[in-house]
Amino acid sequence: MAEPTGMGLGHAVALLAAAVVAVPLFKRFGLGAVLGYLAAGLILGPSALGVVREPETMLHVAEIGIVLFLFIIGLEMRPARLWSLRREIFGLGAVQVMTCAVLLTGAALLAGLPWYAAVIAGFGFALSSTAIVMQLLEERNEKSGPAGQRVVSVLVFEDLSIVPLLAIVAALAGAYGTAVEAARPVWITIGSAVAAVAGVYVAGRWLVNPLFRLLARYGGREVMTMGALVVVLGSAFAVSLGGLSMAMGAFLAGVLLSESTFRHQLEADVEPFRGILLGLFFLAIGMSLDLAVVVRDWAWVLGGVVAFSALKMIGVYAVARLKQSHGEGLLRAALMGEGGEFAFVLYATAGAAGLFDPRMAAILSAMVILSMALTPVRLFIADRLRPDEALDPDEADGVDRAANLRERVLIIGFGRFAQVVAQPLLARDIDVSIIDMDVEMIQAAGKFGFKVYYGDGSRLDVLRASGAEGAETILVCVDKPEAADRIVELVKAEFPLTKLFVRAYDRGHSIRLINAGVEFHIRETFESALAFGEHVLKDLGFSEDEARETIEDVRRRDEERLILQVTGGPQAGRSLWRNNTSTPQPEPYVKPRREAQALNEDAAEVMTAEERERQQEEA
Repeated sequence: MAEPTGMGLGHAVALLAAAVVAVPLFKRFGLGAVLGYLAAGLILGPSALGVVREPETMLHVAEIGIVLFLFIIGLEMRPARLWSLRREIFGLGAVQVMTCAVLLTGAALLAGLPWYAAVIAGFGFALSSTAIVMQLLEERNEKSGPAGQRVVSVLVFEDLSIVPLLAIVAALAGAYGTAVEAARPVWITIGSAVAAVAGVYVAGRWLVNPLFRLLARYGGREVMTMGALVVVLGSAFAVSLGGLSMAMGAFLAGVLLSESTFRHQLEADVEPFRGILLGLFFLAIGMSLDLAVVVRDWAWVLGGVVAFSALKMIGVYAVARLKQSHGEGLLRAALMGEGGEFAFVLYATAGAAGLFDPRMAAILSAMVILSMALTPVRLFIADRLRPDEALDPDEADGVDRAANLRERVLIIGFGRFAQVVAQPLLARDIDVSIIDMDVEMIQAAGKFGFKVYYGDGSRLDVLRASGAEGAETILVCVDKPEAADRIVELVKAEFPLTKLFVRAYDRGHSIRLINAGVEFHIRETFESALAFGEHVLKDLGFSEDEARETIEDVRRRDEERLILQVTGGPQAGRSLWRNNTSTPQPEPYVKPRREAQALNEDAAEVMTAEERERQQEEA
């Protein structure tokens, strides 16, 4: 039987196995999943082991991962939100693309390329990789922040710019190309793109919701999933017929459906396919790197990668610095310093039109792939070069350092917990001083009428300046338990007469605070959880008295268990903790000759309660 050509089951197993090994390994060393996929693809590709000899075939299939990825991004971009970003998209995006294209075109001219080839090479590399940048932003949880939204806006403009760039290639091909086939007129290209976008808009506005209502009523879950894929891939295909990128069509479909009642269903159905296919796309990019070209023309490839990436990073950083900070400029330059998927489209179109010779196209494509592979490395370096951009309290408006404070109560930390704690004190006109280290929070609190001073409560000089020595009570409400422990240690050592009320993080922290001798502590979620449970009991039909009695019993048992844990360790008092499974009581191998004796009245009461419970369980 003849061996089938193309992709088989063995190829799929090899690809998945390589990804399963490479991605966790690269993430373990802080290099990110993308670089892991690229490295695995390079190893399996025709330039190395040759497990897959036709990466172009898989690349065409894996491009659907980018389509699905852009669709999910579009679902998160409601039309009103997208409209609010119009200045970033058409302003910031246009400035960045043009700045980088001019710098890169100049470098290509210096390298000896004809001016028309230099323009195509420069504009192609000026378009960043949407898939890699969005994946890295998602891994770092920075996609929704202001800096991330500006990056997304630039990427949207780059997706839109592929239409005029393809039109420019067509015009140059008519004048300087060697291909026989006549290029399509520019007006037809633009008209087709507009018609395709209009068609997707009409379908998304008036056809999709009725379709999904029909599928929800008469179809099964698998039909709904197929319907979601039809919407995404159909939109991408329709827009690609008009000359736009498939990713742009999927993004547009996502935006149009972002306010649909089926938005969350669509996202849930598409998400599993998106993750797998996007990983396959990165694998295919790694396979597409022709090491023979890199070896043969290594000076041009490596020199081009260094020159183009450096110039593009300079352009991106310069544009970012027009309005943003140094740290954001470094981040954006590292994220967008590579060429992108659209470069392959432009270079392939230019090669087919005779504007590039095959050797030049191979060198430029290798430069793009290497620059994409180096993106996580650039980001790794940029993270270590970026300064700590926390606001300087001495330069921030409305922020004063703690000095010569003399109030009855000192509150250290003014997050959500302390803001509630302060309300009953202020209601009784008790004088309070408040310090915190978060400059932005201090400024925000000032807008609501709170005067919060900047100060680190774990430093003795700040405590003295905040009036800790003369305060009657200090409330330690910081988020981090280790910081609270340090403050308690300092206050107990330097101001032993001052009372300490401390917010505890968990049970272990409570035990440490008891041992430290604080006057009062409370676990930050304990009372709210009891109140929550009480309302659940009432909703389930128990009377108010029954619910209150039950909650008081839980509170009492928790206090008794905590007392036992202070002296006996975390496992002490297990019988007081109610479980939803039966827990066997440990029995000693040798029964003691003497009965246990209580050392004090509290211990005697606990022992009596345990014995009573044991007898009830046996009965």
